[in-house]
Amino acid sequence: MRLLKRPTALQPAVSASERRLFGGPLRYDAGWSNHDYARLEGRLLSTLRSMPRMVAGTLRLAWDTDRPALLTVAAAEAGQGVTSAVGLLVLSEVLRTLLGAGTPAEGLHAAVPALAAGALVAVLGAVLASRSTAAAGRLEPKVERAAYEQYLKAAVEVELEAIEDGEFRRLLDSAQWGPPSARRTVGACVATLGGIISLVATAGVLTVLHPLLLPMLLLIAAPRGWGAMRVAQRRYLSVITWVEHVRAARLIGQLLISRTSAPEVRVHGVGRYLLGHYRNMAEVAETEATRLAKDKAATELLAAALSGAAALVTYGAMVALIVTGRMDLAVAGTAVIAVRTGSASLGALVATTNTLHEESLYVRDLERFVAEAGRRAIPDGGLPLPERLGTVRLEDVRFSYPDRDEPALDGVSLTIEAGTVVALVGENGSGKSTLVKLLAGLHLPDSGSLTWDGVEVRDADREQVFDRVALLTQDFERWPVTARTNIAIGRPGAEGDEESVERAAEVVAAARYAGADRVVEKLPHGYETLLARVFRGASELSGGQWQKFGLARTRFRDARVIVVDEPTSALDPEAEIAAFDSIRGLTGPQRAVVLVTHRMSGVRYADVIYVLHEGRLVEQGGHEELLALGGRYASMFRMQAEQFAQQPPTLSPSPSPSPSGASPIPRQAGASPNGTSVT
Repeated sequence: MRLLKRPTALQPAVSASERRLFGGPLRYDAGWSNHDYARLEGRLLSTLRSMPRMVAGTLRLAWDTDRPALLTVAAAEAGQGVTSAVGLLVLSEVLRTLLGAGTPAEGLHAAVPALAAGALVAVLGAVLASRSTAAAGRLEPKVERAAYEQYLKAAVEVELEAIEDGEFRRLLDSAQWGPPSARRTVGACVATLGGIISLVATAGVLTVLHPLLLPMLLLIAAPRGWGAMRVAQRRYLSVITWVEHVRAARLIGQLLISRTSAPEVRVHGVGRYLLGHYRNMAEVAETEATRLAKDKAATELLAAALSGAAALVTYGAMVALIVTGRMDLAVAGTAVIAVRTGSASLGALVATTNTLHEESLYVRDLERFVAEAGRRAIPDGGLPLPERLGTVRLEDVRFSYPDRDEPALDGVSLTIEAGTVVALVGENGSGKSTLVKLLAGLHLPDSGSLTWDGVEVRDADREQVFDRVALLTQDFERWPVTARTNIAIGRPGAEGDEESVERAAEVVAAARYAGADRVVEKLPHGYETLLARVFRGASELSGGQWQKFGLARTRFRDARVIVVDEPTSALDPEAEIAAFDSIRGLTGPQRAVVLVTHRMSGVRYADVIYVLHEGRLVEQGGHEELLALGGRYASMFRMQAEQFAQQPPTLSPSPSPSPSGASPIPRQAGASPNGTSVT
């Protein structure tokens, strides 16, 4: 009786490794796990009725991507259905001729025209199948590419606040499965269309042969269709229920081979530890696979038994019709073949419609994401900005993140003049990064005013705002491309033959300005060296070398406002001094530099220093002015200066060995003399 009940999601077992590593049953925080309770159609007819709605989006995409291929597939599948029906009718005629009056030789001679017609129909069906396969093979990758472009374009064009929003991120995660599902949906649509046409054709032929044959077909095929649907439903529910467990096991496997974790995996013995947990989690997941296999075998056995019983009833009825003279042998022979063909078509139809149902869940997520991204996209157009930079001004600016009660910026007013170096100083969480995002146009103020030469940023053309800003953050992107492109990507654009020579010279000049040219000289292929160790023949750079490339990229961009956030975190002292000199050198009559750093020695030469604390502007002025003020800036500057001036503490003599002869190894450092923690 359990096999006859509608499948329901079972609570997965929790492995000991899940409890140890993740604190309990893992639930991956992605939108596609929300399909736990997605409605599974319980009847074939209801599934067929919902099919147009399920595949409408994919078919629209296919229509826009390659209309001729889509029409070819539809025509070829329809043609195959017609040839299938004609083939059955031809078969009936051949059997009637062979079993008619006369000698076998006479019957065979009389059946030659029908046999020839059957051969032509078979050849035509093969040609149509070939055309359908070729057109579908051309269409599927185009649909996936178009869907993925749709996904990426929508993701690129949304506001930064959407990317930082947890709910939108979950939708973004779920939508990434839409493009491959769209591709598989095309194949499933082709198979479903072919199944429907073949089933309709077979049903039509059976109705022509005898009205009782169609219900007999349904009687035989129904149990197998039910079994296929039940197996598909159980598989889907199992995948959804166990997906987090499987992903966690794969995560462990990725950590074992990750480049960044490789040192600890070896030195700390993490490899053996995680490998044991991987084995434990995999063994627990294997019990679910065993349960599914047993249920599948039992369901298919039950379906086969019911279908066999239905076949006995059907063939018994056919024998009775033959005995009573209501059906001749030729029709009976054709009917047997048609019933078997129709049964197979119906079983395949159930399987493909279940596939369509499962894949459509993820295609719908893609459609929901694109719609939501459109609502949260950066608006097009706006007021133009002056070509020459004069002043960027913030007046009483306030900004809050949706998930925080306290504002990130509260009543901040400051001015950035062209030709100046402006430094932003403050402890972590003071609002520096948020202020930088507002300057770059990535966020808009909740209240107050942010203007570029009098043009309010809310009304400005955001593309022009972006065009006038260059960002060099401490975690800037290390693009897995060539050294030349890593610099030129600072201002990407169409590269014609006439422009490429000029851009190449500008790349070299930017590299020379930042000191990256000396790094390039040591690369095996110079500027054409691929900077990505994951590819064969590529090279990798150190952190300090990458920061030189980042500075070169910023120089190449030639923006009006250059925002530099912790630019020297990976540089040695000599390189740090050179880097700060280069950054200050980026200023010009039409260019301003905004410097964000914890290295107080780097801000002392700034024209204006703004000190932020808990989202408020608490001090501003020059270096000497702020030192004389004796406020927060002076405290931070002296604290850092004292750290460099202090002599290292004298180590006390080692304690006497323990009785066992081994020196005790402290597990944690003691408190520092001034009471601050040691990290």
